[in-house]
Amino acid sequence: MMIYGEGIRFRGIEQSDLVSFVTWLNDPEVREGLAMYLPLSMADEQDWFEDLQKRPPEERPYLIEVQQDDNTWVGVGNCGFFNINWRIRSAEVGIFIGEKRFWGRGIGTKVMRLLIQVGFDTLNLNRIRLDVYDTNPRAIRTYEKAGFVYEGRQRQGMYQNGRYVDVLQMSVLRSEWEEGNAGASRS
Repeated sequence: MMIYGEGIRFRGIEQSDLVSFVTWLNDPEVREGLAMYLPLSMADEQDWFEDLQKRPPEERPYLIEVQQDDNTWVGVGNCGFFNINWRIRSAEVGIFIGEKRFWGRGIGTKVMRLLIQVGFDTLNLNRIRLDVYDTNPRAIRTYEKAGFVYEGRQRQGMYQNGRYVDVLQMSVLRSEWEEGNAGASRS
């Protein structure tokens, strides 16, 4: 099964995707916005892949694919939900675009909007949250455009590249999402 959005789609991650993940995640520029800080081997990624099947289906990440002009699809990164709390209907969300030639094209915003839609319309969540480093203004803008609002800051919450950086907490509520989408459909 695939989940389709505007020029993007999500699908399950296959073993054949791991080569791309290792390439992307070993690029320091890609890794900079992530909690990862050490190089990754194919064996590490294989272990991660094998552990995916032990996760609940809702917490298995998706491969992000972008439709090309010739109608073929190319993998560019991954996204998904984790730490789902079914009692309070809340989850964390994560994303990375590893294929740098797709940076700056609005793909991240499309991905986040589709992921939010899945969270609220398919998983019946009420709140979706994320953490982002204050040194990543491109990601912060992406999340704001997708509907996330700032709700807190962990001062010097991460050590990255020889310095401490603040970690921002952002979230979007179902009511905010529904209100925003209702206004967009009336325009």
